[in-house]
Amino acid sequence: MAKKGPMPTYKTVDDYIAHQPERTRKVLIQLRKLIKKAAPDATEVLNYKVPAFTLVPGGKRDQQIMMAGYAKFVGFYPFPTTMAAFSDELQDYKQGKGSVQFPLDKPLPEDLIIRMVRYRQTEVQNNQDRTK
Repeated sequence: MAKKGPMPTYKTVDDYIAHQPERTRKVLIQLRKLIKKAAPDATEVLNYKVPAFTLVPGGKRDQQIMMAGYAKFVGFYPFPTTMAAFSDELQDYKQGKGSVQFPLDKPLPEDLIIRMVRYRQTEVQNNQDRTK
């Protein structure tokens, strides 16, 4: 069941992660490491009150990958085009248009996550190059 009342406001990504239940916190830490491994220059910010990683300097919302913690899963938000590109490999997970839910009781698909982040980063960089 969801918590009642307004969503808390966190000061940093570390603050957000620290305030999650232990099981959620552990998976968020792992997901964060995978994102940073795939995109080491990504800048951490809070967007919509959840951790986001800008894939290009000063990246706006559509140039970010986000993650969020929930009671039974972590949400990973790599953008709809990334979800479409990896749809065959994501069939075992609950999905939204631009998101996927990774259950807390199963290992994260590390290689898949790294490839998704790199795919999205390349896509963002290519789009940025075209607009210059």
